[in-house]
Amino acid sequence: MKLRLMLWLLGLLLKRALRRKPRFREMLTEMRGLDWGIATEDLAVARHYRMSPREIQTGRGLPVDLDLELRFEDADTAVRVLKKPTQQAFLDGMMAGTVRLVGDSGDLQKLQKLLKQL
Repeated sequence: MKLRLMLWLLGLLLKRALRRKPRFREMLTEMRGLDWGIATEDLAVARHYRMSPREIQTGRGLPVDLDLELRFEDADTAVRVLKKPTQQAFLDGMMAGTVRLVGDSGDLQKLQKLLKQL
């Protein structure tokens, strides 16, 4: 339940940043948008975000056409890593096998830079 709430709130924060923060909009325009999602490995909790310079859409589940997916072993692992989403936390999780990245790692770096603007 905690992870679902975190992911829903993340969607609200992204939409708010798009409306209020010019630097966020500028970075998103440079990226030409990004479609990404977060889920547990069993897909019990999954949410995707479609970000463009004009709008941000969020929804349940993981469509197959996403640029980037972050998969976590379980909800507790996801909450722990997402509370402090540093590059080191993701690397440690990948080495331990609790975090899996589906997509380009360059997109993850772009996403992390963008999320710093929240």
